[in-house]
Amino acid sequence: MTAVRTHSRGPRGARGFSIIEIAISLAVMAVLATGILVPLVTQLQQRNVSVTEKTLNDIKDALVGYAAVNGRLPCPATTSAATPGAEAFDTANAGGPANGRCESFWGYVPARTLGITPVDKYGFALDAWNNRIRYAVASDTIGTAVRPFTTTDGIRTATLPEVAKVASLLNVCDSGVGVTAGVSCNAARTLTSNAAVVIWSIGANGATTGGTGTDEAHNPNPKNETSADRIFVSHAASDNAANPFDDIVNWISINTLVNRMVGAGQLP
Repeated sequence: MTAVRTHSRGPRGARGFSIIEIAISLAVMAVLATGILVPLVTQLQQRNVSVTEKTLNDIKDALVGYAAVNGRLPCPATTSAATPGAEAFDTANAGGPANGRCESFWGYVPARTLGITPVDKYGFALDAWNNRIRYAVASDTIGTAVRPFTTTDGIRTATLPEVAKVASLLNVCDSGVGVTAGVSCNAARTLTSNAAVVIWSIGANGATTGGTGTDEAHNPNPKNETSADRIFVSHAASDNAANPFDDIVNWISINTLVNRMVGAGQLP
């Protein structure tokens, strides 16, 4: 007897997804994923900015507190110092607290000296993007080469009236347009012209394009750590392709510094 073959058939009309249907489904999923991820990325970015702003404020307080206790501001940390993350004096020229001769007046926050966190494995203070936080202190001298800001009792020795006459402290502008390079801001764009200290984060783009824009270039970036330029720029973040800016800048004016030191009995 010849066997009869039977074929089982599924319910009428059942079929698989077509390529077009799969493509549409994937597109919808991509849109939904984007709608979820973009807000998360934005929130993460905002969180990093907030964390970094707080870190800069904490460093600012630590610097003013250090000056109130020691009668001077610390020198910046440098990558060439014997103790990374600590303040670095110009040891080749007998630099030390008694004369305020720093290895460089533009470098990194001396986190070891200040006793602050977070830091990397070498002891350098970090922002929320794990970039080392920059620090500049005014290098001005008064009278017989007295460095009032980095010398122990330097402001007292130089006297407040003489320190008040210094016209070339660190300047912070709200734009890099129209500045006199290394000297001053455009008068209409000056945020401060009497900063004893500037501390700043090079932001999220620090490891990639940091410092390439007109404005960011005024803030010494990873390729220009020890610039002697006293001009800095601070303004809201911008993703302008020709002039990207996401640096976060803070500073201590000479008035704030003197006020705290007077309160601590270091001055007058």
